[in-house]
Amino acid sequence: MAINRRLTTDRDFEDAKARRVLLRVFRDDHLIEAGSAIVRFDDSTVVLQSDVGDLAYHSREECEFFELKRG
Repeated sequence: MAINRRLTTDRDFEDAKARRVLLRVFRDDHLIEAGSAIVRFDDSTVVLQSDVGDLAYHSREECEFFELKRG
């Protein structure tokens, strides 16, 4: 069974970054990215990397970030 855990706080993002977990990103209720890990984040932006040289920048305000945990 898969469990989605929403990331909202800096602590959530720091934990996900440290563990190199893969994320799903939604904007306007649409999945816009899946299978990427956090490289960097700040108050306004989360930078994700899915492959070497493949970086994506997402707004923390406009997007929702979820860690997919397999249970």
